Amino acid sequence: MQDESEKLPLTAGRVIKGAIVSAVMFGGLGTVSAIWENQFFIRMTPAGNAEILILLVLSALIGVFVAVRRPGCSGTKAGAGGILGFLGIACPVCNKILLLVFGGDLLLTYFEPIRIYVTVLGVGLAGWAVFLEIQRKDVACQDLPESSITPT
Repeated sequence: MQDESEKLPLTAGRVIKGAIVSAVMFGGLGTVSAIWENQFFIRMTPAGNAEILILLVLSALIGVFVAVRRPGCSGTKAGAGGILGFLGIACPVCNKILLLVFGGDLLLTYFEPIRIYVTVLGVGLAGWAVFLEIQRKDVACQDLPESSITPT
């Protein structure tokens, strides 16, 4: 078992990087999903305060994940959480990809009622990814050889 001295330190640079990622994610996804009125995107279904709060929590979790993440390690859980969270807060009939794949009637009939659960799943996955990264005591990833990890 490794001691605390071998744990990857949380430096000011990593915290700043996480804060920047969090702010960019909040502003970018909030604008793209038209949670607030903007000149670039129009939302067809109204957004409530819950979407803003969920986006804030999701952005904060992804920012924390970026700050605590070990270099060179997989971010699959956090990435999937971010995507699911975005799909959950975004307007279902405004999302062109979902609209092309499933059609408007199918989205409103089946996706809209479960959209909040998709969002909760996304936030949960992001939170789980952060929890797992914080719990790890080693600097190296278990699935990558040590030579492929570069310190920052």
